[in-house]
Amino acid sequence: MTSKEEIIHVVDYDCGNLGSIVNMFRRIGVPAKLTRDPKDIETANKIILPGVGAFDQCIKNLEHYGFKDVLNQRVLEDRVPILGVCVGFQLMSKSSEEGVLEGLGWIKAHTKDMRKLVDPTENAKFPHIGWNFFDRTKDHVLFKNMPNDDPRFYFVHTYHVVCDDAATDMLATTSYKGLQVTAAAGSKNIIGMQCHPEKSHKYGMQLFKNFAKWEPEL
Repeated sequence: MTSKEEIIHVVDYDCGNLGSIVNMFRRIGVPAKLTRDPKDIETANKIILPGVGAFDQCIKNLEHYGFKDVLNQRVLEDRVPILGVCVGFQLMSKSSEEGVLEGLGWIKAHTKDMRKLVDPTENAKFPHIGWNFFDRTKDHVLFKNMPNDDPRFYFVHTYHVVCDDAATDMLATTSYKGLQVTAAAGSKNIIGMQCHPEKSHKYGMQLFKNFAKWEPEL
C-alpha cells in the first residue's frame, strides 16, 4: 500500500468514470484524489488518466484544464508512473480514427476503429461491451497475484490501440469476433488498458493494488 504522502492522483478533465475509480481505491485502502488542478500533477507520485467519450473532445479538455503540458513533463521527463484507462489509454497513442487531433504520442501506436477490422460476416455489435479474458503477452507487475490464472476485465469500446511495434509495447490482448484487440500496452513508467479496472470487481481491485505498489524500472 502507498503511504499517505503517496496519493494516487486521478485527472479530472470531464472525461471519465472518476467516482468509480476513486471508490475502488478507497475499497482497497489506497489514498486517491480527484484533481482538476495541474499543480497537483506537478508533485504527484502516481497518476491515473481515465477517459470516456470522444477522442478529440478529451484532448481538448486536457488542454482546456491545463493538464497537457504538465502531464508531458511528469510522464516523459520525470518518469512518473501513469495508468491510462479506456479512452485515457487511447489518448496515449499518436492519433485516433475517431478524430482528427493528435494524441499525446507517449506510446508508438494509433487508435483504430474496430468496425473496420472485424470480418463483416461475424455480425459484431458495437460498442463491444462485456467481460473478456486477458491473454498476457508479457509479464508485468500490474498483472501479478490475480484471483486466478484467467483474469477477466470489463470492456466498453469501439476503438482500440494498435501498436506500431507490438513485440515491444504490447502487454496483453483479448479477442472479439476473431479480432485480436489490444487490452494493455506500454513501457517503462507508462501503461494503458482498454478495459475498465474500476468496473472489473476483484480483478480490477488487484490491478489497482499492483499499480499502487508499482516502481517501474526506467
